[in-house]
Parts: sequence; C-alpha cells; structure tokens
Amino acid sequence: MAGHIQDRWYKTENGPDGKAHRVKTDRHGTGMRYRARYIGPDGTEKSKSFPDKQKRLAEQWLNETAADMARGQYVDPRAGRITFRQFAEKWVATHTTEINSREAAERRLRLHAYPYIGTRPVPSFQPGHIRTWLGALERNGLAASHRRIIFGTVSSAFNAAVDDGLIPKNPCRARSVQVPKPEQVRVAPWTPPQVLAVRTALPEHLRTAVDIAAGCGLRQGEVFGLAEDELDYESEWIHVQHQLKRIRGKYVFALPKGGKTRSVPLPRSVASALVSHTKLNPPVKVTLPWRTPEGPLVTKSLVFSGSEGDFVRVSHFNDFMWKPALAVAGIIPPAEEGERYASARLHGMHALRHFYASVLLDAGESIRALSQYLGHADPGFTLRTYTHLMPSSESRTRKAVDGLFPGPTEHDHGPETAP
Repeated sequence: MAGHIQDRWYKTENGPDGKAHRVKTDRHGTGMRYRARYIGPDGTEKSKSFPDKQKRLAEQWLNETAADMARGQYVDPRAGRITFRQFAEKWVATHTTEINSREAAERRLRLHAYPYIGTRPVPSFQPGHIRTWLGALERNGLAASHRRIIFGTVSSAFNAAVDDGLIPKNPCRARSVQVPKPEQVRVAPWTPPQVLAVRTALPEHLRTAVDIAAGCGLRQGEVFGLAEDELDYESEWIHVQHQLKRIRGKYVFALPKGGKTRSVPLPRSVASALVSHTKLNPPVKVTLPWRTPEGPLVTKSLVFSGSEGDFVRVSHFNDFMWKPALAVAGIIPPAEEGERYASARLHGMHALRHFYASVLLDAGESIRALSQYLGHADPGFTLRTYTHLMPSSESRTRKAVDGLFPGPTEHDHGPETAP
C-alpha cells in the first residue's frame, strides 16, 4: 500500500512510564476520522478523508491509486474541480501555433463548446456527453465541415488534458462518438473565358493579380503581399516568402500559410504581364508589423497597391471589386439595389488556385509537384482535392497513341509505315 492512513481521532503519546499510549485527540468523534495520504507524481502530497469505520475503504483507495500510477492511468484528484472551460482557456492561451489559429480556436470554443459543455468538470466527461453536444450542434444547423473543425478543437483540448494527467482517456475518441463527416464538395474549376471575364471586370491596376493567382497558384494574401524581391525574372521563378495577413482587424506581414516558404515557376506570359503592370503601376513601399500587430516593423516593396497608395485591403477588395467582377462575368447574380452581394464562398480568389491546379493536371504535372507549388503540407490532401481533375487512364492512352501515329493521309498504308 502506497502512502499511509492517519487516524485523526487518536494520537500516540509517551506516558509517565515512558511507553507509547493511544489517546483521544480534540477531534475525537467529530468530522472525518481517517485521512489517506500519498505523494503524487508531481512530488506533492495528496489526501482524501474517510468517515469512521471505513479504514478498509481508505486502504483500498490508496492501493488503487498506487496501481493507477504504476499503469500510467493516474488522475490528479484536484482535476475534479477544473471545468472544461477553465482548462480549455489555459490550453488555448499556451498554443504555440500562429496567432490566427489561436484566435480561431478560442472563437470556436467560446461560441460552440462553452455554452454546452463549459461548466462540466473535466474528469466527469463520458462519451455520451460528447454525443449529446454534437447532436446539439447539428440541430443548430451548423454545416458538417464546420462541426468537424469544432469537434477537432475540442478533441485537441481533451488530448492536452490526458497529457496533463487530468483524465485517463479522451472521451472524443470513444468508438461510439461519430466524427462529423466532411462534405464531399467536388472542385469545379473555372473555364479560361470565366477567368478572363473576371480579370477584365477588375480595376486596371489589379488585373495582373488574376494572372499571378491563376498562372502561379498563389493565395490571395500571397498575391497582395507579393514584393519585388520575390520575383526572379532571369531564372523564371517566384519565391513566395511572405503574405499579407489580417489579424484582429490589423494587417501584418507573415510567413505563408503553415509557415512554409516555396518557389513557384514563373511562366513567361505571367512575367510579361508583371513587367507591363509595374511600368504603369510602380511598386509601393509598405511598412507593417511582422507576424503579429505588436511585432517588429518590416518594409516591403509591394507589386500591388490599394486606392490609398499603400497595401490592398482584402476585405474592401472582396466586397467592392471582386464580387462586382464576378457579377459582371455572370458567375454570381448581381446585388439588389442597396443590398450587399450574396456570399460567394466557392468563388473567392481561391477559385483561381483551383484553375491553376486543373491546368497543371491536364498538362500531366505530378501531384507531388503540384502540391509543392500550391504550398500544401501533404501531397495526399492535394490528391484528395483534385483527383477527379486528373486525366483518366484511357484519355492518357489515346493521347499517347495519337502522338505516336500521324493523322489520316490520302494513302492508308497502316501503322507499320509510321516513323
């Protein structure tokens, strides 16, 4: 048995004869009689009290605690007083990911977890509580893809609770808990006429942004954060080193998504468009904080500028330039007079990255290379997203044979005459 049991009703004293005698304490007959004590894995003393006539239960509790520590399943008794919200708030605050990721996680928990499960003590969670919570999210009309992201955040918080010894296992990982399945949305790339129509409808000084996004696959923040020193015309590469990012309503320069820099081939047609653009619209020097609104200031010479002569404010661009261009191109309906344009989630500037991917796959580019150019962390994600755009095996076969044999002539001498 680990630890020991203290009897609070009796104590041992030496009598006049020099021998030890059990005598009653001032607490005799009142309160809990036994206190089981042990040293926890963190080096501090833990204890639990038991009433009179339950010494055997106290011994059993100590033995079970020792066994849990030996099996690595020990849970600190103090964890019973920590609610999910108290733990999750500390967990989010100590995130080492990008600040935007921390704020997104905090927002998901605040809006969709704390109102339902925030006050429940962490060790009291059972899989049934998670199933009930997920059902409430579904009844509230949240899309499956959104519920999946929220569930992932809550599950990550419980993983941290397991690592910290507050609970023995994650209730989100129970077999009876069904993870919301992502919606199977097949990417439908724009056609070249659609891309050109949107480009033409944009203000002249921002049309080349379409060439960069559709011809090099850059994200919107990477396009509007593109600096002169990232363009290597001689070797025909774009070195994507940073992006323009909005954090808590303030703009900063930061590393590309996932903290991954990359190099992307610069086609000559896009390079020519860039040269023409910079002749008419010289780059502007912009100074912004690095990574966070409180970060050190850095200066970049940006290829694209906004109406105020500095950087392009993405929210203004999306509402007052991009969506009107989509409407002119017939991709979304025009806005009613005095009303804002409807949400166009599938037709943001990201659609130009899908177009870029479709062009490369149709040309026979490999998934690994496409994943690298798009800046994806996992080629498997690229494959899952664009596999339906890859040329079928029968199409590749026809092209291979058609490339080998010449077209029909006046004299059909058979394939043996082919060079």
